[in-house]
Amino acid sequence: MPSNDAAQPLLELTNISKSYGNNAILKDINLSINEGEFIAIVGFSGSGKTTLISMIAGLVSPDSGEIKKNGVLITAPAPDRGVVFQNYSLMPWLTVYENVALAVDEIFKDWTAEQRRFHAEKYIKMVSLASAMDKKPAELSGGMRQRVNVARALAANPDILLLDEPLSALDALTRGNLQDEILQIWAQEQKTVILITNDVDEAIYMADRVIPLNLGPDATFVNEFEINLERPRDRTALNRNEEFKRLRSEITRYLMAIALVSIHKEGDDCIVLPDVLPNTNKHWNRDNAGLGFKKNEIEQPRYLEFSKLSKIYPTPDGKGTVKVVDGFDMKVKKGEFISIIGHSGCGKSTVLSMTAGLNPVSEGGVILDNKEVIAAGPDRGIVFQAPSLFPWLSAFENVSLGVDKVYPHATKSERNDIVEYYLIRVDLERDMFKKAADMSNGMRQRVGIARAFALSPKLLLLDEPFGMLDSLTRWELQEVLMEVWERTQVTAIVVTHDVDEAILLADRVVMMTNGPMAKIGKIEEIDLPRPRTRQSLLGHPDYYKYRESLLTFLASYDQAH
Repeated sequence: MPSNDAAQPLLELTNISKSYGNNAILKDINLSINEGEFIAIVGFSGSGKTTLISMIAGLVSPDSGEIKKNGVLITAPAPDRGVVFQNYSLMPWLTVYENVALAVDEIFKDWTAEQRRFHAEKYIKMVSLASAMDKKPAELSGGMRQRVNVARALAANPDILLLDEPLSALDALTRGNLQDEILQIWAQEQKTVILITNDVDEAIYMADRVIPLNLGPDATFVNEFEINLERPRDRTALNRNEEFKRLRSEITRYLMAIALVSIHKEGDDCIVLPDVLPNTNKHWNRDNAGLGFKKNEIEQPRYLEFSKLSKIYPTPDGKGTVKVVDGFDMKVKKGEFISIIGHSGCGKSTVLSMTAGLNPVSEGGVILDNKEVIAAGPDRGIVFQAPSLFPWLSAFENVSLGVDKVYPHATKSERNDIVEYYLIRVDLERDMFKKAADMSNGMRQRVGIARAFALSPKLLLLDEPFGMLDSLTRWELQEVLMEVWERTQVTAIVVTHDVDEAILLADRVVMMTNGPMAKIGKIEEIDLPRPRTRQSLLGHPDYYKYRESLLTFLASYDQAH
């Protein structure tokens, strides 16, 4: 709902540049924002988004250029610009009310105590926290703590609300609910909003304009996209909207073109994978060995079987039990890739941990290659949300630890070649001897993926493997994962809450009902050509059909959740 008054923008950035030492962050940033606009700035981690929002807030000064609000130079923080950061930054010893009242009492000192209390409570109620007003942050979920931050920022009565990736640490359902609450507040309070995000869908769903920030050094704005979609917007209905599809494809392609690294292809390196199988293969023979499957082994129909798998836990009071997963029943073909999706608490990770042998089965069983799973073993490679590397070891050494265990019959040279081959596959050729402690989250997750594949497991289990990463780094690592999986055709299961990730990776998507007593609610066959890339799927005529099917299923369980 941007203002029609074009005489003077509410906020204007002119030739803004910023460096830290010799590290050039932003260069020649120019941006005009009208009163009442909702702007989304999208970019990769490290592109300077937080530095930009901090300069608008007056927390950081630009090296050159100027930022003006209503024609007046911004030189310091002020309550007319409310900021909500990704981290919650609440006073842990204060209640929800006291955290919000702290800001209100400071800004509106000339008001009566009754006026200030009414004002603080108004915004606490606006973010649906009336029943939690007397609770402390430790008693709240992540989504509730972020609501307190939003209420505190709004209670300062700012003209501009600055949101620096406020929802990125939340699960998909909580994130969606908070998006809707922020949009309702934006419409009701007629604020101007600048949202920093790495999620293209979030940007399109919420904003009037989406402005990508190119990668640094010297990151800048080159292009912007007008979002001419009628409000209020419905997530599921947007999948049938041709303008939404066009925008989503155009913005995604633009971001991928400027930032995604190229994946190594066959012939890009001189390392050849040795003809040696791990000791987890009972038919290993040096004269007749090789990684990958024989043609007649692919799609073996009952390679992995879940037989009425259930998990029961005692209740917190110790007086009863609760069945978290109830009768998970499915057969998986050899070489098949399965995605499991559902809301938080539906038992996705519980199914995966029982399959890994890390969590005892309560009822039913898991059969892998004609053998019941009763404990953890090297025949199942696992990639967790956090890759759990030894920080003092290099990427090469972290992968070698596992390779040495499962290839004891191979020569040292062969084992080194296996380690190097997979580190190159995940684009760590130049960083394989860097210590894990010195790596970014994305790089550490690459090491985790390389380690899992290097063990040549019978089954690859991925538990929200990219959940800690920004959306754009996720795209890159999804491409890496698909490229390496295409080579090995290992049977794989990924647990995810990301609809697009589920479709991109899988031959079948298993949708689970809400817990407790979670079951398989629906299985969607994904009949899309392989090899797949995100860019190729965006143009496929069936892609949005699958997307709508998954979103409709998840939406049907939102209320119950």
